[in-house]
Amino acid sequence: MQNMELSKRVKNLRTRKGLSQELLAEKSGLSLRTIQRVENSGTVPRGDTLRRLSEALAVTQEEIIDWTIKEDHNYLALMNLSALAFLLFPVLGILIPLILWITMKDRIRYINQTAKAILNFQITWNLLYFLPFLWFIFGRFIPTYAAGGIFDSIISPYTIIIVLAFFGTLYLLNILLILINTKRLFNHKNVKYFPKVKFIS
Repeated sequence: MQNMELSKRVKNLRTRKGLSQELLAEKSGLSLRTIQRVENSGTVPRGDTLRRLSEALAVTQEEIIDWTIKEDHNYLALMNLSALAFLLFPVLGILIPLILWITMKDRIRYINQTAKAILNFQITWNLLYFLPFLWFIFGRFIPTYAAGGIFDSIISPYTIIIVLAFFGTLYLLNILLILINTKRLFNHKNVKYFPKVKFIS
């Protein structure tokens, strides 16, 4: 049954692109026999074959194996909300969404791109979060030369206020983005997180 659904999917994608089996074989670099076997439920494309088909049809691999993918915006929203665990401990904002992603990876539509956006942001956020701690640990032992030839500590009340404001801004940004993106997911829209470094692509 699954093979039949997949073969129909490949055939529908090919005809929508206006390609014959011969042209699809030429574009993908696969043999005509392989294309015919896929469309006749004789074989399930995997690995390199699946990659070549998706590139030739200009779709994602998930779209080709669509019969295994279901839409579940509630799960995506739950995964997104789980990042609020950073309030208990910063790294939990990475670990819990990661576990939820791994549990349902490739089984829910858009879960991969959603999880990557969440995780890339949370990893970036954690790096920003821990930078002041590293500066505090190492910086407090670095003396600075003050006016009049007196050495003073790099830590001052003014510095503490700046650091607290920095942390407050970080926490507020994280909470707001999680809530905004949860609403976007319920409205069937993609998440938008910033700033983020692309650690997971």
